[in-house]
Order: sequence, then structure tokens, then C-alpha cells
Amino acid sequence: MPATVTASTTRFDPGTVTLVGAGPGDPELLTIKAAKAIAAATVLLVDDLVSDAVLEHASPKARIVHVGKRGGCKSTPQAFIEKLMIMAAREGEVVVRLKGGDPFIFGRGGEEVEHLREAGIEVQVLNGITAGLAGLTSLGAPLTHRDHAHGVVFITGHAKPGDAGTDWQQLAATARDARLTLVIYMGVSSAEQIEADLLTGLPASTPLAIIQHASLPQQRHALSTLGELRATIAREQLGSPAVIVVGDVVRGVAAIAQPDTFHDTPDRRVANLRF
Repeated sequence: MPATVTASTTRFDPGTVTLVGAGPGDPELLTIKAAKAIAAATVLLVDDLVSDAVLEHASPKARIVHVGKRGGCKSTPQAFIEKLMIMAAREGEVVVRLKGGDPFIFGRGGEEVEHLREAGIEVQVLNGITAGLAGLTSLGAPLTHRDHAHGVVFITGHAKPGDAGTDWQQLAATARDARLTLVIYMGVSSAEQIEADLLTGLPASTPLAIIQHASLPQQRHALSTLGELRATIAREQLGSPAVIVVGDVVRGVAAIAQPDTFHDTPDRRVANLRF
């Protein structure tokens, strides 16, 4: 049977693989289809960024295999994960590959679909809410706005080994001219270069938000400006996993924040934006 990719079916048959987006972490942000897929699985291959609460939907009889995939950390080789999926499917298991966020947004879902199709394995994809969307939404601001942003770019700050990576200077000019919001994944470790290159095309006063552990109880975020990106990350001791949102839409967060103060809640610490 030729392999297919579809997001319309809710059948989870033996010998098939479903790539499931677990969302940013909050289990209540799972789609209904995702919860059904997790419950139906006999084998789950789970990324590090998937919260334990999401796995509560799994059957007690399911075999759960943790295949850590976290930027900048030791990870299970991608080729080995693909081999595990193919082997389990050929053994007649109902396989779910459970990924943080969305499989098709920096989740290597495209690579996995290609390898499964080449092996003749039927595969379907169920989307999840990506951290870049959930992060800024949790602060009460949109990624697009008719008055402030005509579009949004999702981009990685972590280049593939041997790849030159993103041309941040060109991207800055495009974002300025087209009025785009930039959502940068895995950019904390490259913040110094990202800041310097984006400043070639965007003003230092461009607002930004850095959101760590988006949607989870331990979420922390800082609001700052492009000229203070690296300094803010260092001062607030923010780290991965985090997204950086750059653009005028972040002013929507500043409008409801109290300037020059820190807000502490039982679960979240927030540094406010100063323009």
C-alpha cells in the first residue's frame, strides 16, 4: 500500500504511524484528535519537551519510549528514531510519534514522513499548537495585527551543522519593509549574533518578548527591546526552551504591563518592557 499523509482521518490502525503535535506543554491545549491518537497507541515515541500530563492520555498497556530531542542537548539520533518507528509499524504496532508543539514546525516531521513513505509505512499527521503562537498569546498579544504586523515568520535560530544558517540581516530588512513579526525558535544560544544582525535593519527600540516554557506553570517571560536582547536574557537568566518574538505586536503586552517593575505570581516571573 502506498504511504499517504493526511490530517482528516481518525483511524489508528496496526502497522501505521501517526505524528502527533503535543502542543507547547499545557495538556489542555491538546486537540481532540491528538488525545484519541495517544489513547489508541500501543507504542509511543516521545520527545523530551512533551509534558508528563500529556502522557496521562496513554493506555496503561502502551509501551512508552522516550527519545529525547532538545536543542543544544544530547539527543537520540534522528536516524535511530526513524528506524524504531519503521520496526514497530512492521511489527503491527499502532505507533504514535509524540512531539512538542507541531510536527511540521521545526519538529523534523517532514523528514520523518519522507522516511516512512520510502519504507512503505502509512503515516498521518495531527497538528499541535506551536510554542511561538501559544507563548505570545499567553501574554495577551497577537502575532498579527492590521495596524502593526501584516504577517509572521517562524524561523529557527539554530542552524544545521555545516549550514550557514539564516541571513538575519536580509531578514531584518524584509521584516521592516513588509511589517512582519519574527518568531525565533532555539535562538537563546545565538542571541548575540541575532541581535547584532537584526539591528542592521530594525531599530534598537523594536519591542520583543522572550518566553520560556510557554504555557506551562513554570513559564517565565521578559519583555524588552531588540537592542537589549542579549542583556535581557543574561539578566533574567532565561534559557531553552524559549521563543523570541520580535515586532510591534509586542506593544500589546506593554500596554497592560506596569513599567519598571517585576510581577511575581506563584508560577511566573515577568520582567516588564521599557520603551
